[in-house]
Amino acid sequence: MRNLIAFPLLILAILLQTSIFNQVRLLSGSADALLLILGAWALQDRVESAWRWAALACLLASFVSHLSWFIYALGYGGVAILAQTLQRRVWQAPLLAMFSVVLLGTIAMHVLTYAFLQITGTPIIFTDALGLVILPSLLLNMLFAIPIHAFMRDLARWVYPPEEYA
Repeated sequence: MRNLIAFPLLILAILLQTSIFNQVRLLSGSADALLLILGAWALQDRVESAWRWAALACLLASFVSHLSWFIYALGYGGVAILAQTLQRRVWQAPLLAMFSVVLLGTIAMHVLTYAFLQITGTPIIFTDALGLVILPSLLLNMLFAIPIHAFMRDLARWVYPPEEYA
């Protein structure tokens, strides 16, 4: 029952990604709402469904994007692994863990996308991609990381209420 919250939330996130977040641009970069939500969810204490969320996010993103599904599977799967690893190791500093997940996840997603586009024959100069897409996207993701982390922390507390001791 707790996993059902993923469907409306991730569908809303992909709708926001394709409509609003794509309009908020810095140079040619935009924020990745699915990456932010997935990373923030996987960083929560008692969350065990991060893999299911990553799989659903992969399906949704590959449905609306021209990229192949395995780019999102590698990227979002890596974000879930990294977030759960950091959650176990750096639990005293959740915002530091969120910024680390956002930094590494954004760079990984864009490097995977760049490599896929190079393999499929799209000529892109790496320095242009770095300066015009990767770094601006990273900055926007960092800006949106704090409010999304706070929202996902509150959602996780609602979905997984703390144990009441009598």
